Amino acid sequence: MSTTRPCSPGDRGPEPGAGGASGMSAERAAPEEEAASMASASSTAATPSAASVAAAASAEDAPPSEGGSGGGSASSAAARRTRKLNFDGESGVVPLARDFARQALYAWGWLPAATADQRAAAEDVLLVVSELVTNACLHAEGPDDLWISCDNKVLRIEVSDKGAGQPAPRTPHRAGRPGGHGMFIVQRLCLDWGVVRTSGAAGKTVWAELGAPA
Repeated sequence: MSTTRPCSPGDRGPEPGAGGASGMSAERAAPEEEAASMASASSTAATPSAASVAAAASAEDAPPSEGGSGGGSASSAAARRTRKLNFDGESGVVPLARDFARQALYAWGWLPAATADQRAAAEDVLLVVSELVTNACLHAEGPDDLWISCDNKVLRIEVSDKGAGQPAPRTPHRAGRPGGHGMFIVQRLCLDWGVVRTSGAAGKTVWAELGAPA
């Protein structure tokens, strides 16, 4: 496995509407954490298919991949809570991913936000999820899985796809030019980010880490 590292509605609950993941959506938690509640995905112009986004508790508490060697959290696996969303057969994957991430933030205590800093931290997570999933749609024929994991200090987002490209912020970045801002936003908002590839396997995982609110 190789790792390469390139040189607002946060407070509201899950959005209304019929939609969600028909594939597995599982939470791998420390033994003391209970399963999170079910909720429906966003009802937007790109409406997800009619199924529910579910979260099931599991005794497994390892991080979702070995991408942690790329940098970021050094917390023990026992303190980390993880959820997975599979996009197989789904449409409207960006609003679906945002709603899934919002549910995780409620379950893990990031929402509802008590302060402006906590609200901003939650909105940053939702924005980074949107950008990573959108990037997979535009450049890798869509995402395969979304992993979200959290300990007391760092929240980690991972989006896997089958694309062979190398995500990177457009250089030089020009704010007035349409498109090409996704990875620049990720770079600005995150503590660290990178790309993980497995030798002999197609595709990649793009990961990003954000600091937990105080």
